Amino acid sequence: MLNPEFLLTSLIVVLVPGTGAVYTITTGLTFKWRASLAAAFGCTLGIVPHMAAGIFGLAAILHMSAQAFQVIKLIGVAYLFYLAWSMWRASGALVFERQVRVTDLRRVALRGFLINILNPKLTLFFFAFLPQFVRGDPASAALTMLVLGAVFMLMTLA
Repeated sequence: MLNPEFLLTSLIVVLVPGTGAVYTITTGLTFKWRASLAAAFGCTLGIVPHMAAGIFGLAAILHMSAQAFQVIKLIGVAYLFYLAWSMWRASGALVFERQVRVTDLRRVALRGFLINILNPKLTLFFFAFLPQFVRGDPASAALTMLVLGAVFMLMTLA
């Protein structure tokens, strides 16, 4: 079920820093380790919808509709611009906070979730790359994709 090619390629994808990694690192540097952990958790949860879409066959629908895929990419770009704009508008110097409230941790995790749910790299990973490693009958394909997706999620969280 798990082959070395999948593990190696997934490791390369995870090691290439994307928006989720940049967000997690920035959050950790600004708000300390608890907020960074919340950001990483939120980013990892943002993988679940991509994995579910791949498992339930929405990948085929988006493959057939280039417009739907384009809309998802544009929404992701718009959200990244919104994040950049809100950071640019923030006034004052960089302040390192020692404590982050629980409600703020939820907001940090939610932002990480939104970053990854709108991440086109993950859409491509689960819709184009992951099915390459699914072999066998269609009945076991969903289970195989679930296991491979879970392994990928654990690699991103680590």
